[in-house]
Amino acid sequence: MKKIISSLALCSSLIVLPTISHAALGDKLLKEGMTDPDVKELQDVLRQKGIFSATSTGYFGSITKDSVLSFQRSHSLTADGIVGSNTYQALIGNSTSAVTSSTLLKYGMTSNEVEKVQQLLKEKGYFNATPTGYFGTVTQTAVMNFQRDHGLAVDGIVGPATLNALNNTSSNSTGSSTVNSSTQATASDIVAYSKKFIGVPYVWGGTSPSGFDCSGFIYYVFKNGGGVTVPRTVATLYQSGKSTSTPNVGDIVFFDTTGGPSHAGIYIGNGQFIHAGSSTGVTIASLSNSYWEPRYLGSKSIL
Repeated sequence: MKKIISSLALCSSLIVLPTISHAALGDKLLKEGMTDPDVKELQDVLRQKGIFSATSTGYFGSITKDSVLSFQRSHSLTADGIVGSNTYQALIGNSTSAVTSSTLLKYGMTSNEVEKVQQLLKEKGYFNATPTGYFGTVTQTAVMNFQRDHGLAVDGIVGPATLNALNNTSSNSTGSSTVNSSTQATASDIVAYSKKFIGVPYVWGGTSPSGFDCSGFIYYVFKNGGGVTVPRTVATLYQSGKSTSTPNVGDIVFFDTTGGPSHAGIYIGNGQFIHAGSSTGVTIASLSNSYWEPRYLGSKSIL
C-alpha cells in the first residue's frame, strides 16, 4: 500500500528529504473517517463491481462503508465495514484459483467463472481491465490472444482445452506459505525478466504489466520469468524461503515501513534491488539509500 507522508524542506542548505511510506497489499486497514489515495482506489474497485455509485474522492464516509458492508455480506466475510486483508483478497479476487466449469464460457455471459478467467488472463498480461465477470469484447480478444500464443484453436471461447492451459500455468493458491519452484529457474532469468517492467506504474492490488503493487510485482516476475510460484503478500513471502546473511542476486529483500515486513523487492546485485514503489512504479533502488537502509529487515532465498 502507499502513502506520501510529507516532504521536509530544510532551510539554509535547502536539503529536501522526501519521506515515503510503502506498504503491501492488505497491510493497512481502510475504515470510516480516513482520507487516503488507497481509499479512492478502493472506491474505484467497488464501482467496477457495481457496488459504489458515488464519486471516488478518497474519503471513507458512510456511503463507502455501506458499499464495503454490502460487498462483505455478499462474499460471506465479517461485515464490519473495514477493509482488511480478507476483504482486500476478495476484492482483487483469488487470482490463482483453478477455474472449473462444465459450461463453455463465451461472449455475452456473466458469471463468477468468467471473472476468474479474466483474473487469470490479467496475471498473464492478456487482460488489462478490471475483472467484472462479464464476457465482453475485451475478454474475447484476450482469450483469443492467449489461445493463439498457446497453440490452441482461436475461437474466443473458453472450453476444456483453454481452461486446462489457463489452470496449468496459474494453479497455485494466493497467500500460500509454500514455494513451488522449477529446477530450470535461475536468478539471472528472474532479474533479466524483472527489468523489462521498469516504468510500469504502481497499482493497488496490481499483478500484471498494466500495474503492480510491491508483492504483486514479485509474484508476477517469479511466476512468469522463471516458473516459480511465491506467496502473494509480503507477510507470507517473509515466512517463506531461507534467510541469507547477505542478499544474493535473485533473493527477496524486505523492509519495515509500517511495522513488520511491509515492503519487498528483488535483489539484482551491486547493492541494488528492483521493486514496485508506490510513488515510482517499478524502479531500481539502492539498499544504502537514506530511506531504505534504516528500514531494511533482511533477505531470503526463494530459488
